Amino acid sequence: MYKSVFAAVIAVSIVIYTLFSCSKYPVVRSDGLDESQGGQRIYIGTNEGLFQIDAAGRKEALWTEGSVRKILSVPGDNNGWFILGSEGIFFSSDLRNWEERNEGLTKKVIKVYEDANKSFLPMVQEIKDVKINPTDPNIMVCATKDRMFLTRDQGRTWTDIGRLRYVTNGIKSVASAFLPELTVFVSHSIYGIHYLQPDVPGSTWTYFNDGIENLESTTNPDEVADISVKLSDSGTPEIYISQTFRRRIYKLDWDKKVFNLIWRDNARFGTVDSLFPAEKDLYFLHEGTVSSLNFSDLSKTDHQLFNEIIRSAAGKDTRLNCIVIDNSQNKNLQIGELQQIILSELWLLDEPKDNSGNIADNKEGFFLPMEQVLNRNTLNGHLETMRRAGLNMVLIDGKDEQGRLRFTPNHPTLRSMGTVFSPLDLDAFTAEMKRQGIYTVARIVVFKDQQLFGKENGRYAVWNARTGSAWRGYDDFRRRSSTITDDERARFQVLPTNDPEFEILRSYYNEHWLDPYSEEVWEYIALISIELYERGVDEIQYDYIRFPTDGHNLGDARFRWQDPGMDMESALLSFFRHVRNRVKAPISIDIYGANGWYRTGARTGQEVELLAPWVDVICPMYYPSHFEQNFLAQHPAELRPWRIYYHGTLRTARISRGQVIIRPWAQAFYLSIASYDRQYYNPDYVRRQIEAVREAGTGGYTYWNNIGRYGDIPNAVRN
Repeated sequence: MYKSVFAAVIAVSIVIYTLFSCSKYPVVRSDGLDESQGGQRIYIGTNEGLFQIDAAGRKEALWTEGSVRKILSVPGDNNGWFILGSEGIFFSSDLRNWEERNEGLTKKVIKVYEDANKSFLPMVQEIKDVKINPTDPNIMVCATKDRMFLTRDQGRTWTDIGRLRYVTNGIKSVASAFLPELTVFVSHSIYGIHYLQPDVPGSTWTYFNDGIENLESTTNPDEVADISVKLSDSGTPEIYISQTFRRRIYKLDWDKKVFNLIWRDNARFGTVDSLFPAEKDLYFLHEGTVSSLNFSDLSKTDHQLFNEIIRSAAGKDTRLNCIVIDNSQNKNLQIGELQQIILSELWLLDEPKDNSGNIADNKEGFFLPMEQVLNRNTLNGHLETMRRAGLNMVLIDGKDEQGRLRFTPNHPTLRSMGTVFSPLDLDAFTAEMKRQGIYTVARIVVFKDQQLFGKENGRYAVWNARTGSAWRGYDDFRRRSSTITDDERARFQVLPTNDPEFEILRSYYNEHWLDPYSEEVWEYIALISIELYERGVDEIQYDYIRFPTDGHNLGDARFRWQDPGMDMESALLSFFRHVRNRVKAPISIDIYGANGWYRTGARTGQEVELLAPWVDVICPMYYPSHFEQNFLAQHPAELRPWRIYYHGTLRTARISRGQVIIRPWAQAFYLSIASYDRQYYNPDYVRRQIEAVREAGTGGYTYWNNIGRYGDIPNAVRN
């Protein structure tokens, strides 16, 4: 065994040496070719930019204005290179001189607030994907979170070709082909594949997903990760797709509008992405491996050699986003007949993430209501429960859902803006937790704050455009007057209608929303976070980092702090940019379970892809009671909590590209209005959630019970 392993290592080393060997001082031409490598080129895209790697492993910077997530090679006589990253799309014919190709694409604005002054960073809305048409390289398509764009002049000008009929964002991949009309394809996280023929009068986005596996218990196809087009020997386009959360590859039968499965494996969960069609094989990535599928016999081959090349190019401290291994000018090809391979989404090749150096990793605990923390006997009971259950983390409120500070602040701004209620002796509490080896997290409810909502005549509140006052969401119920009880008349606002026999019962939500665009609110949250950390809290957790979502009058809500060019995502990105630069503690965020399950920030702005680079931990609320009650309730139905937490945890990890710890909230409460809970809630319901999260292995969990009753949580022994 040891001899075979040694021989394999030597063989790989020889090939890598052959691929990378060059003289001590390689000659690099103006087009980026390394003469001493026989014409081979290796380029890598990172968060720091685009680089060429020479044979000695040295990096030469080619473009460093932002991150690079994707590299595209332009075929034909007008060859060149495109890169896609944080600054949009750029083109170069020589890899030295770069031209921005973003004219016509949607822009957004990031607001910067420093020393009580604000400035603005305009930038292109994040481009989810971009592809070159294989028949006509002047034609390209790209997409933002919710819109598609087409260019016919290699990106010099882009035309908006519309959006899907769904109001939710969630686009993942795009492509185009002549079939024989120009046809644009787009995949949506929830609603699958659509196509549009922009040159055909009256053409609209058409849904077609026959053959693609659905997410169990739903009618929606599970997310398509990538769409790729290969030209056959006759020049006919062949379209291939893969899926994000199951290892599947399909080929499109365009005439029948059906996707035929051509490869799968037995993995319970897995991702196939970065499809790259070469002459004889379709290359792709899945966890830990570059693989290929032979077009003729559909046999699969794993390419450990490419893994080694990619890891060698990355080095120890660089995380690659994409790579080009280009032998197109090399007369002595070293990798079979493959002239060029371009791969993106290289995070899939990462070893299982080692967060051992991150103090936020592997934390398992529960939320404690502040009233129970303040009661010594009750707190002692909870500490005993923690020991029984093998927990090592406690979460308390720093600022609660009413907006009250649950500690006495030292900072004068906090004393003037905040409202202190029944405060904890914070310094004594954090010192005691450290003595007992318990990790302490302080939850800050961010944009839901009844106290600040009412200050300075609603200065910080979401505004009601119709009434000219602070906005609150309500629901209206039309009822026959004779059926309205005295109790209902006392509890609800009663309004007349045009029909004297009917009245309106208006029920206001107990929610008071601050304007998420307000830079002064951001600074208030930053100051709370800083003081909590300085006084011994280990981690800051932000809850309600979202926009209001409920109320018949949601259309009346206005945001007076919104500056031109800003939308929900840019508001939250601006907020996180502000607090990340100010707060030294690990930062965790709470999100809706659906926002972690699907690649969308629908209604809330909580888009995992965009927020992940700014935080350390994401905490999705996968409460089974909060999903549709038949969601993943297939036989055996009692395993539904396990399915939701296992697959949900892994899905959020994939959407975040493995950049953060996923620490879900576990449902340790019974919700009587949930039909599934009425039938199945018991200690096994809770235990299955924890078993699923641990099997998914992404960093811990937190039990939630708003009254602090944790009799249902299982005994556990930590590894």
